[in-house]
Amino acid sequence: MTAATARAGEVRLAIATNFHDAAERLAAHFSETTGHSTRISYGSTGKLYAQIRHGAPFDAYLAADEERPHLMEREGSGVPGTRFTYAIGKLVLWSPDAEAFREPQALLEADTLRRLAIANPKTAPYGLAAKQTLEHLGLWKTLESRLVRGESIAQTFQFVATGNAKAGFVALAQLRDDHQGGARWEVPNTHHEPIAQQAILLDRGRSNEAARAWLNFLASAEAQDIIREYGYDIPDLPE
Repeated sequence: MTAATARAGEVRLAIATNFHDAAERLAAHFSETTGHSTRISYGSTGKLYAQIRHGAPFDAYLAADEERPHLMEREGSGVPGTRFTYAIGKLVLWSPDAEAFREPQALLEADTLRRLAIANPKTAPYGLAAKQTLEHLGLWKTLESRLVRGESIAQTFQFVATGNAKAGFVALAQLRDDHQGGARWEVPNTHHEPIAQQAILLDRGRSNEAARAWLNFLASAEAQDIIREYGYDIPDLPE
């Protein structure tokens, strides 16, 4: 057993579903380079927040917004000074049918659009961004009764991929695979508030060396390069 292996620990992570693919790759690289292991639970940002508040044993939280990590810091369940934005998400209107639309607003205004999928705006930041986009376009009230709401952005993606909705608002990161073709419209960031995804060390992980190492790794240039590959923007982080 090497000295590095002897010191290796485990970090339990609560991570927003949209970040699944990027997190899996980051976790593998983190384990290879540090010897620390990760145990990850994925879910909507709101549901993970509720689980943590009710005592779920996580060491760090990677949300898809900045509101919940800020609340955790204020409430005392998050360690002050450890919160930062690790990625900025991008929202996309997507249909697996390449002929579904050429002009996105024309599709959204069409009477033939019976079902449009979005994530639940109350628990999923990408759902909130979708709602804000429809409000910006003046279509929220018109389309509200036709919406199919996923409890997470992963479920929303499945609604569209399986044809239960003709189109839906999903994360650009979910369309990274080459086989995810179809019609897509990357929503301008002027149509919704920024999807600033923040991470924070939780009180349970305060003395966990592996948890602090994970957050340091997440803010590193190496990790940022990987995050960009998965369809996210990276904020300017302090030196």
